[in-house]
Amino acid sequence: MKATGIVRRIDELGRVVIPKEIRRTLRIREGDPLEIFTDREGEVILKKYSPIGELGDFAKEYAESLHQTLSYTVAICDKDTVIAVSGSKAKELMDRPLHDDIENIMENRERVLKNRKNGDTMLSVTLADTDPQQVYSSQVVVPIVSAGDAIGAVVLLGRDENAPMQGTEMKVCETAACFLGKQMEN
Repeated sequence: MKATGIVRRIDELGRVVIPKEIRRTLRIREGDPLEIFTDREGEVILKKYSPIGELGDFAKEYAESLHQTLSYTVAICDKDTVIAVSGSKAKELMDRPLHDDIENIMENRERVLKNRKNGDTMLSVTLADTDPQQVYSSQVVVPIVSAGDAIGAVVLLGRDENAPMQGTEMKVCETAACFLGKQMEN
């Protein structure tokens, strides 16, 4: 654990303010759920809670199944990070923080289909993406919605210029996102 040197007092209602610098660094926004842990030494640990992250192994198997069926790279994301990926570029995507492009799509509950062949500008998936226009030839992004909240996204990434994504790939992503959202409600 890393000490920050910041000290805060608990108010009369038991609240503690998490400093803005830490919220910004950890990408904690108003309304984000935090999980509370304690250890034997009396430490209280706050961890950003990811409901879709609880599906970890299931999400990985689902991504692998979609990849085997469609032959595209498949990424399943929570609100901040890629939590499961299958296909090429898997190592470059896994556990990486999401780019604002994907976060905005989730926040606005958009469904996006892009093909470079049609003149579309490719989206950056993670903060590490330097030039998505050169890496991807097509993309589909569909938010995962559970109990009315966008909690993640299913992302398909194509690299073959001669195999642009179409409505079928969009429908598959919509089905996957709907299914994962329903799993979170059960």
